[in-house]
Amino acid sequence: MSRVGAMQVPTPVLHVDMDAFYASVVVRDRPELRGGPVIVGGGYRGVVLSADYLARASGVRSGMPMTRARRLCPAAEVVAPDFDTFTTVSASVMETFRRVTPLVEVLSLDEAFLDVRGSTRRLGSPVEIAEWLRATIHDEQGITCSVGVAASVTMAKMASRWAKPDGVFVCEPASVTTLLHPLDVGELYGVGEKTTELLHRLGLVTVGDIAHTPVRTLQRAVGGHLGRHLHDLAWGIDGRQVIARNTSSFTYLGDPDKSMGASETFGHDTDDRAVIVRELLRLTQRVATRMRVAGVAGRTVTITVRFADFTTITRSRTLAEATDVTQEVFREAVRSYDALGLQRARIRLVGVRLEGLVPRERVQRQLVLGQRDRGWSEADLATDRIVRRFGKDAVGPASLLT
Repeated sequence: MSRVGAMQVPTPVLHVDMDAFYASVVVRDRPELRGGPVIVGGGYRGVVLSADYLARASGVRSGMPMTRARRLCPAAEVVAPDFDTFTTVSASVMETFRRVTPLVEVLSLDEAFLDVRGSTRRLGSPVEIAEWLRATIHDEQGITCSVGVAASVTMAKMASRWAKPDGVFVCEPASVTTLLHPLDVGELYGVGEKTTELLHRLGLVTVGDIAHTPVRTLQRAVGGHLGRHLHDLAWGIDGRQVIARNTSSFTYLGDPDKSMGASETFGHDTDDRAVIVRELLRLTQRVATRMRVAGVAGRTVTITVRFADFTTITRSRTLAEATDVTQEVFREAVRSYDALGLQRARIRLVGVRLEGLVPRERVQRQLVLGQRDRGWSEADLATDRIVRRFGKDAVGPASLLT
């Protein structure tokens, strides 16, 4: 292995992205699904969370309504997401990253930036590190990833896209403009759909069009800050640094650094309190388990309720101290739901979220006089140990048994 000085690394930033992460984990655990299209999603009326490459070839995409996905790919096996497993695999992958460098900026469960300039003397060039990561993740987790290697955050992100699936793409500084300028402006990292539409209307179709438009002209068209930012991106200029940041949660419902949550769409709209409360318990158990895996606790319990007409409301309760105890969170979630005073209102979706997350070791629980020194917290930890050893179906609340 070659050794490269830390200050002489031309491409020190890696973007590692798991390949069809959720679908890959499902197929890993259910090898009988291998070889056919697989869609991971939240029930008949939910949305697609992930699709493997066979399903994507039929036009299935993340965020697509499940009904449309089934029409596009009727042969696909549709599998409900197992967030506990996804979170566990993700945590292991992120620990693998931190074996390389402490500068890991986690973006989601399945992707992160790494700054490896301080690791090259020990582990070799960025490309060698990228190949080691791919091999290690495949050996330890049974899934594949793609790695972009570049001089900046923006180009590393784009390079990982060009590396897919299961590859490494190196974007040398000298090749940045050659790679960027023929692309559609919508391909630039951070340029969304609305900005793309605006630029197209202005006749700016390719990244090269932006690059060769005077900055002041761009600023008059799209605003001062955005105009300068787009011009810099078009020339591969990006001064952002990789900042060590841990996003160990998965949630549709808030900032992943500060909250952790889950939601579920019912197969049919329901006004049955027993059904709704059971779902709140299921979601609470899922979220609290992930919090304990991540080593965090939260103070504010928020529920989301979406009605049949898609009207959505949230209600929050703040506890005296942060918790990761399933029953404590569930109790507050049910109180918030009952306080709504709903009279036979039909509900489409419910969600549970914990906000104000802090490291669990900071929480000092105050014992109440006469309270048992062991309770629900110890029960949760025992349950977690059983699940890790025997699987998620080995133990759980009796009310969730079917």
